[in-house]
Amino acid sequence: MTRAHPGTGGGLPPSLPMATADVAYHVATRGRPLPVVFVFWFPGRPPTLDAVRARVAERAHRIPSLRYGIVRDRKVFRRADRLPVEQYVHEAGLPGDDDGSAAARMMLTHPMAGGGRPPWDVWLLHGPGDDGYALCYRTDHALQDGVGACHAVRALLDDHPVGGPAPARLARPTARGVLGALGDVVTSLRTGHHPMPALDAAGGGGSPGVSHTRTPLARLRSIGRAHGGTVNDVYLAALAHAVHAWHLKDTGAVHPPLPVVIPISVRAAGEECAPGNRMVVARLLLPSDEPSPQRALARVMAATGRLRGSRQRDAMRLLLSASPRAVGARIGTRMVNGAVVAGPASSVNFGQALVHQGATSRAATVFSTLASAVPWVVTLTSQHDTACLTVVHDAALTTAHELTDLWQAALLELERP
Repeated sequence: MTRAHPGTGGGLPPSLPMATADVAYHVATRGRPLPVVFVFWFPGRPPTLDAVRARVAERAHRIPSLRYGIVRDRKVFRRADRLPVEQYVHEAGLPGDDDGSAAARMMLTHPMAGGGRPPWDVWLLHGPGDDGYALCYRTDHALQDGVGACHAVRALLDDHPVGGPAPARLARPTARGVLGALGDVVTSLRTGHHPMPALDAAGGGGSPGVSHTRTPLARLRSIGRAHGGTVNDVYLAALAHAVHAWHLKDTGAVHPPLPVVIPISVRAAGEECAPGNRMVVARLLLPSDEPSPQRALARVMAATGRLRGSRQRDAMRLLLSASPRAVGARIGTRMVNGAVVAGPASSVNFGQALVHQGATSRAATVFSTLASAVPWVVTLTSQHDTACLTVVHDAALTTAHELTDLWQAALLELERP
């Protein structure tokens, strides 16, 4: 694939076959778009719509992942030779959106481009008066994963589009990694193997609920250093304890370990803005049965350490690439299904803050909506010095918005000596 930096968009083939992960999302949504949304929050007065459109018109045709639409009945990506900017850049007002949830709900529910056109758009969202604004980038998960969206939106909107998530360093898996990947596949076929009582009410339909919370990234790093873990370990352990506290408050019962899937990028150097999903997933049991977040963190660190040490990511990548595309897609769909997991618990590090037309974003969040009957999608997004936790949840889980506050409470407990 053409190296995807602005200024190098030539030579793109007229069509590309969808890969296994792309077809998995296509199957999971029955061919409907599954929006992946990136929201950047800015202080002050917004730029004009014309100025945003001018930036997009200048950059979009140079970015490979923005040049392809989805031919769903043939499961291929087809190149578009024209990108009329008025069809891709829009604006709207969001009065009274104090926490960003209204912007998130709009981006998850507003129709996306169809008819084979490249399924992405950019929105300029105005707050009340001059009290800040947001720039939103949306794409279809069948076309682009979260790390790919990071690179695409930086190439499209940033004044100086460099940086972004580091490329994956692919390697040969160990025998233990192969066994772990096969074990995840087998476990995904066993419906009800791990009960999820906190989420039993899901499935009521309606628009999903969304909640956000922010915290300094340095805080997560400090907790991680104190315990010998990573930012991702701290995020997952605090999420496990949030589920523990949430269920205990409602029922008085201890929640069993909660199965989730961890998306892991396999996007290598040179593939920054290549179309398609370059990712695998690993199954992880959140220790929501632990009464202490410190003990939950120790168990999370042990589990993620095994994943890294065995190179299970590489084993799953090779397993899916060796399978027929339809079989691999069915495996991927099954592994991320509400019958066997609560849903994805992902983490995206955008890197340095997005700067657009001289203004610096103060926070960023990336999230997606629900598919395959999962009751939630949880994402931790890091940008510069701020981390944002986003919980998108089934509307029937009427108290799930409490998870963000409970996550913050778990971080407080982890900071105690």
